[in-house]
Amino acid sequence: MYYIMGLGNPGEEYELSRHNTGRITLGDLVKIKEMKFDKKLNALVADMKFKKEKVQIIFPETFMNKSGNSVRPLITSKKKAKNLIVVHDDLDLPLGRFKISFASGSGGHKGVESIMKAIKTKDFFRIRVGISPTTPSGKIKKPERKKVIDHILGNFKPKEIQVIKKLSKKITSAIETIINQPDNLR
Repeated sequence: MYYIMGLGNPGEEYELSRHNTGRITLGDLVKIKEMKFDKKLNALVADMKFKKEKVQIIFPETFMNKSGNSVRPLITSKKKAKNLIVVHDDLDLPLGRFKISFASGSGGHKGVESIMKAIKTKDFFRIRVGISPTTPSGKIKKPERKKVIDHILGNFKPKEIQVIKKLSKKITSAIETIINQPDNLR
């Protein structure tokens, strides 16, 4: 069984925010209306098959900094943690790009830190989805330190949403690769 978490904040006000990139990009796999609330996990959950493998899609209904609470009851060993895939926003990547990592640090992402603390390991997959704008030459143009919160909690512009939605197909393919060839990516 694989566990795929789409990080974000609950509520309509955050629905299209950059911090909800994890939830938005998993939209190709599952629609929120198809998910059921799991009281034990305090999360929206959908059980499904993905390329013959059982998966559970999880959208924590906690705020980002407490995302680990939604996975703690499921990931009870380091062996199970290796079947966890967390999809989240990343300021260190440009909009339209993503990166797969395994057993890496949090990069300062509070949701990822919460998960690491809750399951007592960093040995899980992450799909880091870029949310930073770029200059005309393609260099990342991260917001100033004091404007970071406004940027990540701000909504995507319509053009940016189209980029993210296009990217979600590639992320679905990346998840398929992780599930089919996990040892090649660790």
